[in-house]
Amino acid sequence: MSPRPRKISDDQVFEALTRVMQRVPAASLTLAEVGAEAGVTASALSQRFGSKQALLRALNARFAEGTPELLESIRERHASPVAAIRAWAEGFAWLIATPSSLAHHLGYLQMDLSDEVMFTHLQKATRATRRTLAQWVAEAVQAGELQPGTDPAALARLLLATANGSMMTYALLRQGKPVEWIRADVELALGPFRVPAR
Repeated sequence: MSPRPRKISDDQVFEALTRVMQRVPAASLTLAEVGAEAGVTASALSQRFGSKQALLRALNARFAEGTPELLESIRERHASPVAAIRAWAEGFAWLIATPSSLAHHLGYLQMDLSDEVMFTHLQKATRATRRTLAQWVAEAVQAGELQPGTDPAALARLLLATANGSMMTYALLRQGKPVEWIRADVELALGPFRVPAR
């Protein structure tokens, strides 16, 4: 007897989980709420993933696996490597779209940092991002967008710190739109390395 087909894919479950995580703090997250968002029962999610913790681990694993592809898609949409860097940073804006969303995000980050499995996936994604940013910086130097002699690894580190720090600062000050705030901070980070316009 063949198994019954799944109503939704794992990716659809992860998309539903991500939406729920935007509005529900980590301590309040339940399989029932994720199931309601995804259109399946909590027991179906339990059978598929095992537990809430296992579902979150699976999400982190998918995020880590998909990070290189996501970054590649950003680069493909921009002829300029500096424009790709901007677009990557501005992609963080959804995490601070509402006053509570970053607070929820920090709650889930605490889980990521305290669970060894989730932390391994998060670290893998972060390292892939840092390598890719360094590659884009090198391309920007080659393209004449950034100063010759710019250290790709050092600037990639600065850009990571800028994007993450920008989210925290916006959450504290809440001035203007999140995407504009992050864009301004990235421009400040890139400024000393830019080639002056002719």
